[in-house]
Amino acid sequence: MDLRIFTEPQQGATYDDLLAVAKAAEELGFDAFFRSDHYLHMSGDGLPGPTDAWTTLAGLARDTDRIRLGTLVTSATFRLPGPLAVMVADVDRMSGGRVELGLGAGWFEAEHAAYGIPFPPLGERFDRLEEQLAVITGLWSTPPGSTFEHDGPHYPVRANPGLVAPEQRGGVPIIVGGGGRRRTPALAARFAAEFNAPFAPVAQTGRLFERVDAACRDVGRDPATLTHSAAQVVCVGRDDATVRRRAQAIGRDVDELVENGVAGSFEQARDRLGRLAELGTTRVYLQVLDLADLDHLADVHAALAAPPVPA
Repeated sequence: MDLRIFTEPQQGATYDDLLAVAKAAEELGFDAFFRSDHYLHMSGDGLPGPTDAWTTLAGLARDTDRIRLGTLVTSATFRLPGPLAVMVADVDRMSGGRVELGLGAGWFEAEHAAYGIPFPPLGERFDRLEEQLAVITGLWSTPPGSTFEHDGPHYPVRANPGLVAPEQRGGVPIIVGGGGRRRTPALAARFAAEFNAPFAPVAQTGRLFERVDAACRDVGRDPATLTHSAAQVVCVGRDDATVRRRAQAIGRDVDELVENGVAGSFEQARDRLGRLAELGTTRVYLQVLDLADLDHLADVHAALAAPPVPA
């Protein structure tokens, strides 16, 4: 199972904070470092202020060597698809082909209001997401010497020269996820390399996978070609006191964390991953909320990535 570190910098983090976590994750052997794409904090004061997801990932592309990098997820309301395709392809080349793009419809209305970003109704946001996926994948797959065109009500494209080339052959892997019953699994089946079940209980994660598998079969795609992943908050420790201290630092209750995430003792955390694996989960994004606690990353690795010590 791939284990990835996932951060929420809008809650308060500088680029140097993110770099420290990314480098620690790389040194420990985690598969990837991901960040959210938000400009407004959801609790606390948000200090020292927001950072832009793709600006910081460009820096990390040059300041790391091995670890994969990406967003979970970029909002389709934030950027036009053509410039976003260029931006992500640039960061992919800067990283030597280590980038992935999570793309979603956008959901945080207060954030849009705070930064003057239009926030259409839900149906239109999904229409725009679908068009963005079509434009981005179309631009990436158009070879030089050809042209790309897209007819759509929101993002028509005319005579694009086909020069938007990521480092990765076939384009940057796209992640689509969420709990939507119809359009989300259909978009994942059509456009994504990976479907992500975000912060769901184990049983619900299984239901989300069943929906996306059915959507794959509806379009003639083998569900086995779609990576099935989950995002889960992580809070582990070598003893109860450490778990309590780390839970308190992120404003969460230990029992609630154990119920809803990869949390508690090493054994409890391994059990959670084992139950997710039984559903076909092959990748887990571990949401780290206290970016100053780098020792937590070492404990997470010891609990989940290293083989358990025999009794």
